[in-house]
Amino acid sequence: MLRIGLTGGMGAGKSTVARSLVERGAVLVDSDVIAREVVAPGTEGLAALVRAFGSDILAADGSLDRPALAAKAFADDAARTTLNSITHPLVGRRTAELIAAAPADAIVVQDIPLLVENGLAPFMNLVLIVDAAEETRVRRLVEFRGVDEADARARIAAQATDEQRRATADVLLDNNGAEEDVIAEVHRLWEERLVPFERNLRARTPALPMDPPVVEADPEWGAQARRIIARLAVACAADASAIEHVGPTAVPGEPAEDVIDIRITVAGPGVADGLRDRLADIGFPAVTGASTGAQVAEGERLHANADPGRPARVLISAG
Repeated sequence: MLRIGLTGGMGAGKSTVARSLVERGAVLVDSDVIAREVVAPGTEGLAALVRAFGSDILAADGSLDRPALAAKAFADDAARTTLNSITHPLVGRRTAELIAAAPADAIVVQDIPLLVENGLAPFMNLVLIVDAAEETRVRRLVEFRGVDEADARARIAAQATDEQRRATADVLLDNNGAEEDVIAEVHRLWEERLVPFERNLRARTPALPMDPPVVEADPEWGAQARRIIARLAVACAADASAIEHVGPTAVPGEPAEDVIDIRITVAGPGVADGLRDRLADIGFPAVTGASTGAQVAEGERLHANADPGRPARVLISAG
């Protein structure tokens, strides 16, 4: 199963991208839908909110009056903490249920508005950011959603910045133009990267080219390495004493083979072997057989990315 994190600022067109991915065959797990579902009438979530904030947060029909709840829950930090302590576990549990119910060969798209703000990117195999200029987003919110312009700008300002999102993006989808343009880009992404990535992940097959090209220095290499390191850190937990970007792409401004090299230092070969399945589960299966161009010493372990869109090698060595 391939897990894709999808996000973007308000008005960027995330829903258009999500719909297009579903049309291609993705399983959508929408955090906003889940957040409404877990506090629907008759749920334990709504009952807990009433106990915490009072029955005046209910509308006449017994459903949640969201403005009334917001007036109380966002009054201070303690109230906000209470709200989050009720809703977040319920959303997390329902999300886990939906993911577990998806087929083993699914491409699961998790639509999470606050993915960047909540630091969830390292838990995804790939993060897609839908990008649009602020003025474009404001115009869409005013014209198509009826949001007051001042309110639209305030909401945008309260979210992650464009720079923060772009730093998190494995794939940046430009949605400044016509809707059909971004849909065409999504279709290419599906066929050329997501489908083969899922297949490689399921088969535990690296996508690393045997003869990667030497290219001019890419200023994005450092950011790409940091995203990979964040995922590896989650998988390795406390077993790694160091995870670092090494090799030619770690040298700014120098041409190099277009492969991100990462070294994980562990206490010994037994620890390295214990990481084998965990790394494969997140998309970095072990490399066996044919040469990959990496120098591997006795006792070291080599893994490589299953993602055809970002060649990367991970060398595990004993410190």
